[in-house]
Amino acid sequence: MSQEINVVGISLALVLAANLSGCASNSAEQAAATPSAGMNSSGQVVDSSRIEAGTGRAVKGINDWEGEITGTPAANSKFTKLQIGMPMKQVTDLIGQPTDQGAYITGKAFIPFYFGSDKHRYEMVYKGQGRLIFAGGSIGDFSGGHLIWIIHNANESGYR
Repeated sequence: MSQEINVVGISLALVLAANLSGCASNSAEQAAATPSAGMNSSGQVVDSSRIEAGTGRAVKGINDWEGEITGTPAANSKFTKLQIGMPMKQVTDLIGQPTDQGAYITGKAFIPFYFGSDKHRYEMVYKGQGRLIFAGGSIGDFSGGHLIWIIHNANESGYR
């Protein structure tokens, strides 16, 4: 009888594993076919405020800064002059002042012994171009931040 139970248990486990792997592949296929929030089916950003980290392509930039580029640049976009890792001052010297801007802290600010450069971020919004996200600098001086994320959006309203 114990052999029968083992055979039934193993058979049940195999059936469950097959069903679960089928569900995983179906959800992966659906995720690949469905554009992420804030993007259309062509991979263009239509709502910058709904874009999440990880939706773009990872890039290694100046001085080994790691960042991300999301969406496709608008025709004649100023953002094509930019590189991940550029200091904020260099960015504004190249493409001018933003339409709107703001700062926020990240969850890493609450880690007691975190000494990295991602405790807060500074965001610049450019009408008809997209958004630029900077990390680093200090709470009193955000201008020391470096570009870590470029979000291309030709339909950007220019306000956060």
